[in-house]
Amino acid sequence: MKTATNWQQYKVLATGDGEKLEKWGNYVLLRPDPQVIWHKKKDFFKVAKVDAHYHRSESGGGHWQYFSNLPEQWQVDYKDLTFSVKPMGFKHTGLFPEQAVNWEIMRQLIGDKQVSVLNLFGYTGAATVACAKQGAFVTHVDSAKNMVERCKLNAKLSGVEEDKIRYIVDDCRKFVKREIKRGKFYDAVLLDPPSYGRGSNGEIWKLENDLYDFVQLVKQVLVEKPLFVLINSYTTGLQPTVMRNVLARIFGQGDIEAYEVCLPTEEKDVFLPCGASAIYKGRTK
Repeated sequence: MKTATNWQQYKVLATGDGEKLEKWGNYVLLRPDPQVIWHKKKDFFKVAKVDAHYHRSESGGGHWQYFSNLPEQWQVDYKDLTFSVKPMGFKHTGLFPEQAVNWEIMRQLIGDKQVSVLNLFGYTGAATVACAKQGAFVTHVDSAKNMVERCKLNAKLSGVEEDKIRYIVDDCRKFVKREIKRGKFYDAVLLDPPSYGRGSNGEIWKLENDLYDFVQLVKQVLVEKPLFVLINSYTTGLQPTVMRNVLARIFGQGDIEAYEVCLPTEEKDVFLPCGASAIYKGRTK
């Protein structure tokens, strides 16, 4: 288990009954979390002044209920990085704070090396910004144009040089296939694929069925000895060892580490499970 303990402007204040109470800078949000199967100890509205509460609908989706003049978006800092936070559909805020664990690992591996990193399913680009801030040249790929635009915003907020990131709006599988044809190679890659997705032409992505073959495809755009290959998954039921085994089968027995990604909470002895990651480290120099 690895826990993101270095946040100063983000906290999990309380958990229970399928929800988590979080402080994002100056604002407090109450959101659903399917991993929280234990009962809450105290009424969330007595723990802190809640600015917005996301209610999930039984028919799918949901909506935000606002209790204050919450701004459309605001900023939170993590060390030398700054990210935009915005309550969006399906309970999201545009940032997964637990991923600070992986930002730290990747930045340490990059160090002062001149490397190229491919971020697939890059979302709003927190990992892209973290790697680029360290000095890597990052190619950020996501099929949603609005998410790529938010990556650009996060890069600007964090003071990343404009020429450090190449932004691509595309289907990740199609993009990788084209890079193979172009003979393009990368020193490192990170993948944070969805559990389920549907392409513009009706293509179906299901992580359990497609991840292994996709990682095999990605291997073809990596240098012979990559700096790292990192896979993160939020798919319920898939353990970290699953990701580790995928990497071991494709890249061989090497320096592979698998771990559950967690957040600390203000509640004694309670950690919030947030996903599973595994990283293959091909070289350290």
